[in-house]
Amino acid sequence: MLFLPTKATADQQTDQVQEDDMDDGKILQYCSIDKKGKKSLGEMEQDFLQALQAFYYEGKAIMSNEEFDNLKEELMWQGSSVVMLSSDEQKFLEASLAYVSGNPIMNDEEFDKLKIKLKTEGSEIVVEGPRCSLRSRKVYSDLSVDYLKMFLLNVPATVVALGLFFFLDDLTGFEITYLLELPEPFSFLFTWFAAVPLIVWLALTLTNAIVKDFLILKGPCPNCGTENGSFFGTILSISSGGASNTLKCSNCSTELVYDSKTRLITLPEGSEA
Repeated sequence: MLFLPTKATADQQTDQVQEDDMDDGKILQYCSIDKKGKKSLGEMEQDFLQALQAFYYEGKAIMSNEEFDNLKEELMWQGSSVVMLSSDEQKFLEASLAYVSGNPIMNDEEFDKLKIKLKTEGSEIVVEGPRCSLRSRKVYSDLSVDYLKMFLLNVPATVVALGLFFFLDDLTGFEITYLLELPEPFSFLFTWFAAVPLIVWLALTLTNAIVKDFLILKGPCPNCGTENGSFFGTILSISSGGASNTLKCSNCSTELVYDSKTRLITLPEGSEA
């Protein structure tokens, strides 16, 4: 009886050693429990893009459907943004990867058109910092939409719209306030399906009456890296100057050329960064 616990303990230790020595070679590299053999997030993203490129452009599969699904699930679990990209964004990343590897899948014109399209749609994956182009021999950086300032442009009109709304409430003898205080769900329906849409419509109408076709772009200065913004649009029938604006950097006073079509900041001809 005294030897039984000792034997049981020995058996447990033997089982533990067997589990520790278990080979997980049959487990895929991105699912491996061995930290030394497990691939990094960047390597898994590269495998994912290479699989897409091989399937759509070369017509062959470099991994099975099960492996691809497991890889995609693992990337989603780790919070990778690659699997959440649109088809155009994935195509852009695949084209960039293929170009670096020396096997381009599209020409320069197609690549530039795709990049401009993604910039126009507000994609963040195409926005880069200041750099130099060997083809055009220009120093430039990418522009992105300044959504915060574009939102703030609607604030004055929203304040005016709220003032008109409460003024109308006062003219009607606070009938609107009475409707807002109705029992649920009538109060909720009136607030979110009548009052709020009316205020938003008034605010947008007032803003569009003063500022038309406006766009605010921001980007780092190619010379010092300081972020600068530029307004494109028409204020009270006064145009900002078309698709291109020239202004000085707020930090280094370097002249910058903003192009809303290509979404690029470039330095004027003859200037040095």
